[in-house]
Amino acid sequence: MVSKVYVLKTKPENVIKDYSKLLEISNYKKYISKDINTILKLNLSWSKYFPSCSTEPWQLEGVVNKLKKDGYKKLIPVENRTVVTDVWKGAAGNKWLPILKKYNLKYNPLTETEWVSYKPKHDMLAMDKIFSEGHKIPKIFIGSNVIHLPSVKTHGHTSMTGAMKNAFGGLITEKRHHCHKMIHEVLVDLLQIQKEIHKGIFAVMDGTVCGDGNGPRTMIPKIKNYILASSDQVAIDAISAKMMGFDPMKIKFIKIAHDKGLGNGDIDQIDIVGENITNVNFGFSTGKSPVIFFDQLFRKGSFNFLEPLLFHTGLFNLCIFGSEFYHDFLWYNTIGKYRINKFKQTDWGKLFDKY
Repeated sequence: MVSKVYVLKTKPENVIKDYSKLLEISNYKKYISKDINTILKLNLSWSKYFPSCSTEPWQLEGVVNKLKKDGYKKLIPVENRTVVTDVWKGAAGNKWLPILKKYNLKYNPLTETEWVSYKPKHDMLAMDKIFSEGHKIPKIFIGSNVIHLPSVKTHGHTSMTGAMKNAFGGLITEKRHHCHKMIHEVLVDLLQIQKEIHKGIFAVMDGTVCGDGNGPRTMIPKIKNYILASSDQVAIDAISAKMMGFDPMKIKFIKIAHDKGLGNGDIDQIDIVGENITNVNFGFSTGKSPVIFFDQLFRKGSFNFLEPLLFHTGLFNLCIFGSEFYHDFLWYNTIGKYRINKFKQTDWGKLFDKY
């Protein structure tokens, strides 16, 4: 079965209207019912703002504006914390809160909602091995729709990140760092779980400002002016990967999900509606920050014998401190601020400042 991914070009002065157009041509209402709750799964990769790192404010407003105009009243914006991010600081730093207030929506941090035990109906590739004591998910997710709001960017653990990876922050607690050891299999498991618990699944991806290099945080922002949407989470990730310059079927989580029939990862089985992206190739390459390098070294590299000591005892607090020191103080206040200031001089940077 052929999947469809909808792609449009946009610019700052038209982006809200273009998001409305994107959703309209994608026929999203076919997948997202008005009668039940719709989770808006935001993407927070950093409590601080960095271009392309997390859900952009115009992305959030563009989607919410269209949903509200189309009569969707049961919208639940959510995001979860990690061991190195804060859901409230992130919502403020990325300017989500003023937008949610404007549209009379309540922000729902998953740290403040009820989690319940969930036993998947299908065999899992990795989740049962990582969480042998059982798995919990947010109760409000069960029986709801979900709309994912990721961005086009690279990721040191998975080459690139998008719609499938966005579920990682919603369906696992802050202990999800343990999943890095089998991250590709976990993302496929999470898509399987989503298909079990959600009535409808949709993704709206922002590629206005994309992230190249050492994703998902210490990246080089690249302005590309694209927005994407699809009901097929595998397909939209495959097209995003293709646009970045990767072969989607060589990215493990896309290949496994495709082979399991959870979506289409083969671009020959995906119809692109909207822009002609046949010759689009951003030429991105994925790098690894020192934090991701050492995480992989100690979890599944030559020093993996230290994993129980480093990640399952009080010593893990030193790992958290190291990550925060490197990202929030060392890198952000030097290279990060230089790149942010450069971005602020662009039309997208000026739009961000207006929020």
